[in-house]
Amino acid sequence: MQNSRMGIPQIVLLNIKNSFARVLGLVILMALLSAVLFTGAVLSQSLNNGLRNMKDRLGADIMIVPVENEGDFEAVLLKGEPSCFYFGKSLEQKVAGIEGVELSSSQFFLTSLDAECCDARVQLIGFDPSTDFSVQPWISKVYDGDLTKGAVIIGNEINVESGENIKLFGTEYKVAAKLDATGTGLDQAVYATMDTINSMYLDAIDKGQRFLEDADPENSISTILVRADENYDRKKLIRAIRKELGGVKIIESQNMITGTAANMKSIASFMLIFASLFLITSVVTLFLVFSLMANERKKEFAILRTLGATRKKLAGIILSESVVISAAGGVIGAVIAMLIIFPFNVYIGDRLGMPYLLPSFWKILWILFIDLLVSTLIGPLSAALSAVKISKAETYLTMREGE
Repeated sequence: MQNSRMGIPQIVLLNIKNSFARVLGLVILMALLSAVLFTGAVLSQSLNNGLRNMKDRLGADIMIVPVENEGDFEAVLLKGEPSCFYFGKSLEQKVAGIEGVELSSSQFFLTSLDAECCDARVQLIGFDPSTDFSVQPWISKVYDGDLTKGAVIIGNEINVESGENIKLFGTEYKVAAKLDATGTGLDQAVYATMDTINSMYLDAIDKGQRFLEDADPENSISTILVRADENYDRKKLIRAIRKELGGVKIIESQNMITGTAANMKSIASFMLIFASLFLITSVVTLFLVFSLMANERKKEFAILRTLGATRKKLAGIILSESVVISAAGGVIGAVIAMLIIFPFNVYIGDRLGMPYLLPSFWKILWILFIDLLVSTLIGPLSAALSAVKISKAETYLTMREGE
């Protein structure tokens, strides 16, 4: 007889089997909570990573664009939306001569034709290696040679690998290297020297693509990047640039970063509030359900007591059931969240319209561990009071209830 006695695991499995519908509802609740917590943590971390990379990636203190194209330029940087806009190349020399400008360099923008090299149009960015201080520090991390004419560097999200060719305006270009992910719209850009971008421009004209009148790499540029002397008053420098050039938009990278950070903070605050409310709702719901379940099973536990079950064993049964339910829901929720976040992370970043870069593998494992730990502990904590009440209930009085 002693060998046939059932332990807590067997009793828990039988109870779950006999109350499958109710248990399934609790598992779904815990899965939703786990998915919300995991998703919120990954999204917050991804946005923080994107913001940090954007700070590093910009490289310039000031960016100068045509006055009507501020939004287009920010869309290129933040969302990877291809755009073309131009002003006179002579402005670059004027900027270089302004007091307080430590370094300056220009870039020329093109957009590829639809369905030519990629799933969508990509931004083509021409830069001058002799003056550039923004692009080449990133290129040097993956490519240690000089970028020759006919070769390009591609962003991390372009579906072509280093050493392969990419087709632009009917011409094949050698991919010298692929940049590391930054989480910004520049992950969807192609970089080339001005010599190469001029060839692309001529090919684009041959393919029937039209640009603004007199807009070509020889006489036009899309943006001027400026690194300011750190000892020079920034506001004074901006006033000098505005006075010298006129009719341009001056974008301070710090203001762009601050604005983006404010938007990210709003999103993070919303996610935190939503997750907190969901957590509180889940705990209250679990507490009520476990209390009802314990009340309904008073006689069951009383019978177990008469058969020799200790008070500790009764509490162990309730807590074990809650652990199984919480852990199962936590694992299911985390898996569902991962199946949504990871395959669609590019789409999520595009929809958010902000710098977005997934955490490292080890960071994700840490988030997963915390998520499963919290999800698993919520069940026993919610059931603890019910376990204490059942373990202290008097067997005789419980058996007499309802007579």
